[in-house]
Order: sequence, then structure tokens, then C-alpha cells
Amino acid sequence: MNAQVSSTAGHKSNIPQVLAHSPKDNVAVVVVEGLKAGTKAFGVVTEDNSTFTVDVRDDIPIGHKVALIDLADKDTVIKYGQDVGRMVASAGKGHHVHTQNMKTKRW
Repeated sequence: MNAQVSSTAGHKSNIPQVLAHSPKDNVAVVVVEGLKAGTKAFGVVTEDNSTFTVDVRDDIPIGHKVALIDLADKDTVIKYGQDVGRMVASAGKGHHVHTQNMKTKRW
């Protein structure tokens, strides 16, 4: 895959905007400030250095998650290749995943 994608400013960049830790992950973490809806975000899977893109559907703050697949209520959220929580509301591919639609299973 070509590691360069168009940024929202219209120039090419190979700097990741989102990171997944494992190929098993169904969410990725936003690693840039101001990721806007409508962006085709460039992502890297840190475990194997593979790349991907995801069409971002919501403005997502840095440190928050973006869904890499459609996630339904009660689905398991996989990050770091591990179960990190469950969905309490749906989030389609490219949508924001955070406390409004995901809860940890620890409590």
C-alpha cells in the first residue's frame, strides 16, 4: 500500500493520524490534534508496521478512538489486541468511540 495519503490541507503526508496496536484491533487511537470529519485518515498498525486508511465521520480529539469496523451495542472493543470494553451504543466505521458509546468491563 502506498503510505502517502492526501491530508485535509491537500498535501501528501506519511505521518500517521491514527494508530492501531494489533491487526486484531477494531479501534484505532487518534494521534494528531484536530482530526476532522471527512478526513481520510492514514493509519499504522504498530505490531507489524502495516498501513490502512479510515474515512473519519466525526471530529475526534487526540487520544480518543475511531471505529475501524461497524460496532454495535454490546460488541467487544479490541485495542492492543485485547478486550478493553464493550459498546453501550453503536458506532459505525469511522465514528468516534469514547465514553458516550463504550464502557470498560473492569467495573
